[in-house]
Amino acid sequence: MGIKIKRIGVLTSGGDAPGMNAAVRSVVRCAIQRGLEVKGVMRGYEGLIQNEIIDMNARSVSNILGRGGTILKTARSKEFMTKEGRAKAHATIKKNALDALIIIGGNGSFKGAHALWEEFKVPNIGIPGTIDNDISGSDYTIGAHTAVSTALDAIDKIRDTVTSMERIYIVEVMGRHDPFIAIRVGLAGGAEDVLFPYTQYNTVQMCDDIVAGRKKGKRSWIIVVSEGVAKAGDIADMIKKKTGFSVRAIVLGHVQRGGSPEAFDRILASRLGYEAVEALLKGHTDSMVGVVAGDLKIVPYKKACEKDHKKVMLDDNLYKLTKILAT
Repeated sequence: MGIKIKRIGVLTSGGDAPGMNAAVRSVVRCAIQRGLEVKGVMRGYEGLIQNEIIDMNARSVSNILGRGGTILKTARSKEFMTKEGRAKAHATIKKNALDALIIIGGNGSFKGAHALWEEFKVPNIGIPGTIDNDISGSDYTIGAHTAVSTALDAIDKIRDTVTSMERIYIVEVMGRHDPFIAIRVGLAGGAEDVLFPYTQYNTVQMCDDIVAGRKKGKRSWIIVVSEGVAKAGDIADMIKKKTGFSVRAIVLGHVQRGGSPEAFDRILASRLGYEAVEALLKGHTDSMVGVVAGDLKIVPYKKACEKDHKKVMLDDNLYKLTKILAT
């Protein structure tokens, strides 16, 4: 890379995910252990534009390992999507003498990081942090595991009411473009059906299945809906109209983003934070760090932002199993 790294900046960008704080902690302490200065960038790329830079040391990240959210805050910056906005961000980088950045976020964050490298040659490494688990080149992203457990806990509680009231419940979970949460809580929660991105659902067949199930004595029913496919309320109204049965819609919403990260996400974040620092010191840039089959990998942003067909195949297989077990 041709530059000696002495001072780095770390930021969290896009939607928050449980475990981001654990990643920040790992980056800060591993970087300091390697003799680097660390600056925190508040509010993601927007803070980079506005020069919201803070000093960080080992004590700055005390007692945050198990905290949800991100102490650095996060935001979605429309201005950063423009070259003028990125030029302002670059000016902040130069003003604060940042030799490189570590960016914790998802697809949009990585596209922004790629642009910083392409346009201004700012060395940077990404850490995948998103509850959607929709990054190629890493089996898991920080926060996804905890988000599934949070949604599953809610569905387990809903199941008690569903069984008691003998109703049909439509539960909407997060995932605009990726079915990771919906598919897994559907299978683990014993849902009768899952409506998720990149598939077409048959409303007539779904209602026929519900009616047939009632005739066989199946009195309760849960359908998990990914927010990127349809609204729970719309599906509930449609089923009630076609079957005449009692239907309720529940939207879990942003509760899935919050809460203390589970051990899996804390460990993943700690490993990736360390690896991100090491990747920068070894001269890597325009890439993210990920974990594949337990091994740490360095993956170019272009690859990371592509559709992961292996994950798509796994999702399809898990959905088929959900339908088999729901009979």
